[in-house]
Amino acid sequence: MINGKKLKHIFFIIIAAFFAALIVFVQKQEISVFTAMEEPGALSKTGTNQKRLALTFDSNWGDQQIHLILQTLREEKVKATFFFSGEWAERHPDIVQKAKKDGHEIESHGMRHEDYTKLEPKEVRRDILLASDAIYKAGGERPTIVRPPYGKTNKDVLQTITRMRQQTVLWSIEPQDNTNPGYKAIAQRVLKQAGKGDIIRLHASDSAKQTYRALPLIIRELENRGYTFVTLKTLIADAKVKQQLLN
Repeated sequence: MINGKKLKHIFFIIIAAFFAALIVFVQKQEISVFTAMEEPGALSKTGTNQKRLALTFDSNWGDQQIHLILQTLREEKVKATFFFSGEWAERHPDIVQKAKKDGHEIESHGMRHEDYTKLEPKEVRRDILLASDAIYKAGGERPTIVRPPYGKTNKDVLQTITRMRQQTVLWSIEPQDNTNPGYKAIAQRVLKQAGKGDIIRLHASDSAKQTYRALPLIIRELENRGYTFVTLKTLIADAKVKQQLLN
């Protein structure tokens, strides 16, 4: 018969083994920094218990507003994610390098800013490869995330991007800053919707003339609410991805 002392010893061994297995599991989860979805899908928001969100900027035209945006982010000590088109990166390698030096993440917005839903899969693939080469040669790293031009996707586009081991990322908050509704209106639209795991889409092209003025209002208020701004890969890494799959 097993006496009480032996039974208690066995119980503690089982508990210790359980916690050891739990620690190994958690460590394995933390090791994965970024992996693309295995199924075709567009990520628009991440599920996380942490008060984190991502500022993202699309840029494919002009070089005036982005300098103001980079300066503002530097002053506010915030890291963001920039989606550059390949053609734009070729024309402005100095800005690509500056953004990278400031610690921002640089990803792909396609090569020529064409609507992918109007292209054949092989044309989409070629455009993404050209953009990757252009961004890399301009001084960035090879992108692993693609934001399709205009945010337009369909099943073929998503399958093509996934087969290239890339991640399609859209957004959950779109204040339409490129329509210039006023910097206070831009900030209010973001602040009204912002929550855990949100991906905020803004523009760094010269068409968005009020974005840099809205940024301090957005950043300071959300930081006052306890939020932290991180790059997309960081947001994805520490979150359970909420993916929307297109059938």
